[in-house]
Order: sequence, then C-alpha cells, then structure tokens
Amino acid sequence: MRGVVAAAGLGDREAMRELYISHARAVHAYVTRIVGEGDAEDVTQQVFAKLLTELDHYRPGNAPFASWVRRVAHNTAIDHVRRRRAVPCEDVEPTGGDSEEYINERSASLRHVLAMLPGDQRDVLLLRHLVGLSPEEVAAHLGRSVRSVHGLSYRGRAAAQAALQEMGFGPATRGHRFRRSAVGAGA
Repeated sequence: MRGVVAAAGLGDREAMRELYISHARAVHAYVTRIVGEGDAEDVTQQVFAKLLTELDHYRPGNAPFASWVRRVAHNTAIDHVRRRRAVPCEDVEPTGGDSEEYINERSASLRHVLAMLPGDQRDVLLLRHLVGLSPEEVAAHLGRSVRSVHGLSYRGRAAAQAALQEMGFGPATRGHRFRRSAVGAGA
C-alpha cells in the first residue's frame, strides 16, 4: 500500500484510482453517519479531491493509511456540516446596523480588545485573520511550533470573544436555553 500511496502522491492517476477503489466504500459509509445519505456522495468526492493535495502529509509510521483516510473523511464531513448549519431566523438579533457611528464603535472596540490581549496571542490572531497566513506560516514567522500557534489562536479568540461579548459586540445569535427534563435532571 505504501508504494501506491507514494505513487498517488506524485500524481499517478492509476495509483489514485486504486486508492479510491480500495477506500471509497468505507469512506462513504463513514461520512454517511455524519452528514446523512443525501450529502454522503458529495462529501466522499470531496475527501478524495482533498487527498490529491494532502497525500504528502501522510506519514506511514504514524498510522495505517486507512486510519489516516478516515481522519481526513471525518474532518471533511465535519467541515461540511458546519458550512450547512443554518441559523433560525428567530434567533438572529438585530445589530446596530451599518451606520458609520456603529461601524466606528465596533472597530474601536475590536482595537481595544486586541490591545488588551497578551502580545503573542494578538500577534497570532493578526497574522492568521488579518494577514491571512496559515498556522504553519505563522509558526515560521514567529519562531514557534504549529501546535503553540493553534493554542495561542484558540486562547486569543476565546478571550477576544468574551471581551467583545461584555462590550455588547458578541455574535448576533442568541444562545439556546435548554430546560432539563425530569429524566435529564436525575429525578
């Protein structure tokens, strides 16, 4: 299998076809459980399209190829579900509008929140979301590991979101309040 994977990674169409034949049924079954039957075929195709560009990330010693493909399928299916998630209209709250005053106030709040963040978190957020660098590029630019970039990004976004929420500039959707049933409450 390693030879087929290596050949597919170098652009061998026949090797890629062999990978598809070997793994498509399992990928389809797996993504069906996540996205449902209606979208499973499309997501399966997305998985194999992604493999064309991601095969160079596979490391044979780390995991069996089938497990690695399942991880790619999982991530692709979850991304698909996230993109398809709809926000019910009744949950959308009105914002301050697009008035110049509101836009200026939002911008000032964001600048204030970014200034409050620790420098390493702020740098990661700016490089990732303003400049548009990948985590790998940010890591190289800052001399950090990719793992630390992900951690700094997560903590920075969480802190910024909490601060913006306190200032009234949080997401435009309401959180759902779930009542605990008698069964769920342990009664």
